[in-house]
Amino acid sequence: MILVTTGTNGEAFDRLITWAAEAANGEELVVQGGPSALRPVGARCRDYVPFEELTELIRDARAVVCHGGVGSILVSILNGKRPLVLPRLAQRGEAVDDHQLDLARRLAEVEMVVLVESQVQLRDAILQGSEMSMDRRNATRSSLVPDLAAYLDAASGRRVR
Repeated sequence: MILVTTGTNGEAFDRLITWAAEAANGEELVVQGGPSALRPVGARCRDYVPFEELTELIRDARAVVCHGGVGSILVSILNGKRPLVLPRLAQRGEAVDDHQLDLARRLAEVEMVVLVESQVQLRDAILQGSEMSMDRRNATRSSLVPDLAAYLDAASGRRVR
């Protein structure tokens, strides 16, 4: 199963949903699409998914495709998945700035995420599949992950791990 999550941002992220649906090539697709009106044929689509359910979907997914939001990325990593990250871009009107791109590039440098910036890259990354799981112990060795986890724990009032 491929899980696609656009996060809880108030804006639709149709580019992510469209590219992931085309790359899925018939594989089961679960989409948390937020305000997007897109509903790929054959996909299980929800506007929003409660945190606990999202965590279970991440654990069950063969691949997690997400925007460049810190919450989606961190929850994926802490649940053993190296997410495929397609950041929202300011030049496309998907975000006010390119902070998601900056974060995704930094995490890709330390091999915690797979940064995808084109439809072909996303398709190829989904096809590869072998690099999408990761050992949580290795992820938490980077000082960045515990810092982000502590921030999310404090902000949400619950443990993300």
